[in-house]
Amino acid sequence: MRANLHALGAIVLWATLASLGVSLKHVPPFLLTGLALVIGSIPSWPLARQWRVPAATLALGIYGLFGFHFLLFVALRLAPPVEANLVNYLWPLLLVVLAPLFLREVKLRAVHVVAALLGFAGAAVAILGAAGGTSAAWSWGYLPALGSAFIWASYSLGTRRVRAFPTAAIGLFGLGSGLLSLLCHALLEPPVTLQVRDWLLVAAMGLGPLGAAFFLWDRALKLGDPRQIGILSYLTPLLSTALLMVVSGRPFSASIGLAAAMIIGAAVLGTRAR
Repeated sequence: MRANLHALGAIVLWATLASLGVSLKHVPPFLLTGLALVIGSIPSWPLARQWRVPAATLALGIYGLFGFHFLLFVALRLAPPVEANLVNYLWPLLLVVLAPLFLREVKLRAVHVVAALLGFAGAAVAILGAAGGTSAAWSWGYLPALGSAFIWASYSLGTRRVRAFPTAAIGLFGLGSGLLSLLCHALLEPPVTLQVRDWLLVAAMGLGPLGAAFFLWDRALKLGDPRQIGILSYLTPLLSTALLMVVSGRPFSASIGLAAAMIIGAAVLGTRAR
């Protein structure tokens, strides 16, 4: 139960990322990611003594936080954003079905596969329903979107395979990933000047979906069953889409209600499986 509560905390924070991103869409993506990740690491700075982790663990952390965002931003630039985001939300499904490959003690049952597929279908309904059900032709941008999904799922499962490390070390992962993102900004993006409102929103993003969410996610993975957590993760696109509709003033639709039923049903089915 504690693990699921930690996971839900991370999911709620991640649900605000799209709305914050829309408010900061004028900020270059690598700059935005870099600043947010560095800010998100600040609360763990007083615990820097707990950052002593093996090089392989640090590499895994940067692989997850930096690699995920790097490929996601590439995908959003090359492919239609809604469809690219949908492909990216394959990561909860991958988290469920890849768990037995990473963790010997985990066995995948048919009920987990069914719940994962049901959850992914609900995520598709939520995202495509918010976009009016539009579809797009093939784009090479879907490949980095799929890559980002695989990176986050494999990173999340990989943290269970390396030597146990303090959750405070997530701050080191975020700091390293943020500095890499800022380096990418310096090399690839034009310089910009941020206003006071921009800094406040960046701080909110850093302390929330790109900060505290990572610490909660790590605790959830350390305490819980990755199959159940992966299924719960399908609440993220539902909540994210719903919040975007509230912020933009768009009315709720039947597709959102259907998505809610499918995603909650998948979560209940997966978490009650023994």
